[in-house]
Amino acid sequence: MSAAAPAVVCETCDTEAARVDAGSLADLRLPPELLAAAPAPRRDAVRLLVGRRGSGEVTHHGFRELPGLLRAGDVLVVNTSRTLPAALNGRMAELGADPATGALVVVHFSTRRDDGRWVVEVRSPDGRGSTVRRPGGPAGAEVRLAGGGRLVLERPLVPDADRLWVASVRVPDVVRHLQRHGRPIRYGYTARDQPLSAYQTVFGTPSADGRASAEMPSAGRPFTAPLVTELVSRGVQLAPIELHTGVASAEAHEPPYAEPFTVPASTAWQVNAARAAGGRVVAVGTTAVRALETASDERGTVRAAHGWTELVVTPERGVRAVDGLLTGLHEPEASHLLMLRAVSGEQLLARVYAEALRGRYLWHEFGDVNLLLP
Repeated sequence: MSAAAPAVVCETCDTEAARVDAGSLADLRLPPELLAAAPAPRRDAVRLLVGRRGSGEVTHHGFRELPGLLRAGDVLVVNTSRTLPAALNGRMAELGADPATGALVVVHFSTRRDDGRWVVEVRSPDGRGSTVRRPGGPAGAEVRLAGGGRLVLERPLVPDADRLWVASVRVPDVVRHLQRHGRPIRYGYTARDQPLSAYQTVFGTPSADGRASAEMPSAGRPFTAPLVTELVSRGVQLAPIELHTGVASAEAHEPPYAEPFTVPASTAWQVNAARAAGGRVVAVGTTAVRALETASDERGTVRAAHGWTELVVTPERGVRAVDGLLTGLHEPEASHLLMLRAVSGEQLLARVYAEALRGRYLWHEFGDVNLLLP
């Protein structure tokens, strides 16, 4: 079992939270050195910052202490979506010109629609192995894809926005093509390319319909098989959902778009039974919150559900089926902070982020994690 190191209680939260109050989180300045540039040597070697809404207490832990922070009868809701190597090189020319002679671009394949078209983002290489945003479109532009095939941009996903485009892709099997010729999406704060395995979680399972996530459901990354075994041995239940994430907006921090999800009947039963018995439902990641809350009614009762969700969880709406959240640390402008406020309340979230800055916690998919409890 995990050694239970004594919790380190935040002694400066009141002072720091006065500087980083809930209303000023958007103005918080995140030092570049706190952006996790590479994975920890061991997945479960990251730090865990715990905030408790009832007491307002903020404590410091290692992630391996998680089993001791949960109770028998609690349910961890985990996202089983696997991660695609969703970045693919291509060449794109002006309308009417030969794409084979066009500028080098990188296509981020976000989401496969029910009509077979894909939502994509076309970006420019930055010369350091990552990409930068470029103007979207125009409609009708063609991209020749690495490994063969092409795509044609048809229209913006959202009117008056140009980041994400609906595209027809002339490739027999896009997922297989990406598996052969693509690579994981990487942003500029990372130091180097990582293998696809670094972007998979222990919970990842092939989807029945072949869909997968463009970006890793990263809250599940620190879990290891031994840690999961210990959680189960202590009476903590695991309940799967599936939500396939699209590409994030690294620069604009736009709200999430529609994403395909499934909440199985067995998970709905587990969640409802646990809450009726006094257990807590802790979502592993914002994707799990989005799926569960989409499948819940106003009383918090969860039902089996499958389809597309456009739900944006805000403090005004609140959460109905979720009691706690395990998540990474999000940039101040990120729309995910609205969801975190709905789970934790504004005051606790300000205290947590103030202490994360003071403690030099690391942000993003390879960084440290935050557990928000009732």
